[in-house]
Amino acid sequence: MLIIKIKDIRPLSVNELKDRRNQLLLELGIEKRKIASTGVSSKVVKAKELRRTIARINTVLKEKGVKE
Repeated sequence: MLIIKIKDIRPLSVNELKDRRNQLLLELGIEKRKIASTGVSSKVVKAKELRRTIARINTVLKEKGVKE
C-alpha cells in the first residue's frame, strides 16, 4: 500500500482518506524506527514513498475543504 495515485485518491470519501492517512502515518513511524536501528538504504526509499503518498492524501483533503 505504498504508492497510491492521485486519480485513485480523489473518489474516496473524507473518512476513508483520513483512515488511509492514519495507517500510512503508523507505517511511516515503523519504517523510521527500522531505518534508525539498521540504517538500511532500501527502507529510506519506502519511507520517501510513504511521505509522498501522505502528502497526496493531504492535498485531496484540502481540495475537499477539510480542516483539521
